[in-house]
Amino acid sequence: MEKRVAIVGAGLSGLLACKYILEIGLHPIVFEADDGIGGQWRHTIESTKIQNPRKDFQFSDFPWDSSVKENNPSTEKVQVYINSYAQHFSLIPYVRFNSKVIDIDYVGESNEEMMSWGLWSGNGSPFGSKGIWHITIEDTKIFRTEVHKAEFVILCIGKFSGLSNIPEFPFGKGPEVFKGKVMHSMDYAALDNKTAAELIKNKRVTVIGSRKSAHDLATECAVKNGVTHPCTMILRNVHWFIPNFKIWGFNLAFLYFNRFSELFVHKPGEHFLLSLLATLLSPLRWGISKLVETYLKWNLPLKKYGLLPNHSFHQDMYKCSFGVLPELFYDKVKEGSLVIKKSQNFSFSKEGLIIDGETKPLETDVVIFATGFNGNQKLRNIFKSPIFQNYINGSTNANVPLYRQIIHPRIPQLAIIGYGQALSHIYSNEIKCQWLAQFLDGNIKLPNIKEMEKEPKLWEDTLKKYDSNWKSCIVTCAIWYNDQLCKDMKCNHLRKKGLLKEVFEPYGPTDYSGLVHK
Repeated sequence: MEKRVAIVGAGLSGLLACKYILEIGLHPIVFEADDGIGGQWRHTIESTKIQNPRKDFQFSDFPWDSSVKENNPSTEKVQVYINSYAQHFSLIPYVRFNSKVIDIDYVGESNEEMMSWGLWSGNGSPFGSKGIWHITIEDTKIFRTEVHKAEFVILCIGKFSGLSNIPEFPFGKGPEVFKGKVMHSMDYAALDNKTAAELIKNKRVTVIGSRKSAHDLATECAVKNGVTHPCTMILRNVHWFIPNFKIWGFNLAFLYFNRFSELFVHKPGEHFLLSLLATLLSPLRWGISKLVETYLKWNLPLKKYGLLPNHSFHQDMYKCSFGVLPELFYDKVKEGSLVIKKSQNFSFSKEGLIIDGETKPLETDVVIFATGFNGNQKLRNIFKSPIFQNYINGSTNANVPLYRQIIHPRIPQLAIIGYGQALSHIYSNEIKCQWLAQFLDGNIKLPNIKEMEKEPKLWEDTLKKYDSNWKSCIVTCAIWYNDQLCKDMKCNHLRKKGLLKEVFEPYGPTDYSGLVHK
């Protein structure tokens, strides 16, 4: 039988999926709506740099060029790096650019028959079912649609792009009454650098949001306009931000991203002794969090500017909510070109924004929402079947239940890469793509559907002990997760040389190079 594989998206995950599927002898086709590769890195604001140290943001078998010296390279250099990777492994010929996937529909199996299955896809394997995916593609240049057929689909559409999340306002108090410009950070990032600069030049800009994109955007506006046209940043919640990965001169990775640090936390499916150890070591976990918080309070004017979170650093770590500050953020706050305001509620007026607790409206010319994306809804929307849409998540606030963070137990012949959050999306998604390639090659056997459904529930129940609003963030037990994938692939999950290094040395991309012999 045919084994046609379609990949949706040519960002980091899509390129990795393409590379590893080529290695097992299949020839995928990658549908990309844009005219180039890179995904969200093609549409990032000019001043953005990678948050991770460079050595943690790289492909396992393709290092950065020796000419790149910065620890946190710019967006431009990231794009060059991604393009070099695709060229080196000859991935570009497999990408169809300007090909937007409108929807995907599974044809050939009735809903009743699929509900009766005990094994995933009816037989537990990626191929062999009667079903086939119909993928509706729109050519974004000539707006012509066609239907492509594939036995297996890999969705690499990204969680942080495509469908913006903008708060709703009562009638008469939303953007429609405002005389200025309102947009989402996604739309701002999509502009070329010259157009973006012209949009904010000599304008009073207000940025809404509290995460990394809001900090980057507010700092960029403050740098361009200075104190004559200060940028205002409105935050509903405050999160922990670090200036870099050094705490008291000590690499943060040794406190959070090695096997020793994972002993402090409960992990899904751990045995009794590990569970007991995590309980006994919980004071040490609390102490490390306090150590980081004390350093940040000592070195940053958090309290002075109302940016001191009311929760622990460890809690933000569990939610993947911490971030790295733009270099000039507090410099701009101190000089007055960046003004911080905290408010739970605000509304629009003709002149600007009405902020709770303030007597006068905040006059502004441009309002930019850096309020994130609705990744779950974006994922739901790509399915034509309402049943599959509900499988993704019954409500927009629920986690998508994926076995091994890759496969939905009830959606056949399909994988999702890039949904679970980790410290570095490159090497986290790279090991997932290696696992998926081995599964497609027949080297991994799935349990029955009921057993598959237990695993994402176990992850959720375990990690919600630390935060009731946990959403698919696996950063605090990423090594534990990678161990599971390694064991599935029948390769050694202990990647270091020597016991001390294995326990105390942080894990990174190169540790997972050459997992499976070609």
